Amino acid sequence: MSPDDTALLVIDVQEKFIPAIHNAHIMVWNCKRLLEAAGLLGVETAATEQYPKGLGPTVPTLAEHFKEIPDKSMFSCRECWPLFDDLLENGKRSILIAGIEAHVCIQQTAFDLLSQGFRVILAVDAISSRHPHDRELAIERMTSHGVEVTSTESAIFEWCETASHPQFKAISQIVQQSPPDAG
Repeated sequence: MSPDDTALLVIDVQEKFIPAIHNAHIMVWNCKRLLEAAGLLGVETAATEQYPKGLGPTVPTLAEHFKEIPDKSMFSCRECWPLFDDLLENGKRSILIAGIEAHVCIQQTAFDLLSQGFRVILAVDAISSRHPHDRELAIERMTSHGVEVTSTESAIFEWCETASHPQFKAISQIVQQSPPDAG
């Protein structure tokens, strides 16, 4: 992955959904770190919201990173396809996915992106579901169909590529952040 060919997609990390999500505090923290690094390194970003009238808006710590967030009722982000047309026009053939729920919106989006020729990568510590077993089964199913997996820190350093990058010190500060306490 490089900033030139990769975009970060944050799927449906919404306020009313968060209390039901397993280890949501870690998932949101990792999404935030990915967004901070993307901003420093020039990685294009996008987000979606699933039925915001019912599930509320994107959590504020993530929403502040986006100019606009399209809403959808379909589980797959395919309903927001203009996002992907824009990414393709900008040379983005790889999509790093973060958000919720792994076995529903993320999985269906991943399969739709694969079918359109995108390289799909999951930031596995930045995705979750209500139940851990649903998350694990979804990761297993997606990887068996060609979706790649990585971690937040690995993705950030892959985007940065070298310790001589002008943003390396700022990137190092992001990856050295302590995880939030549960609660």
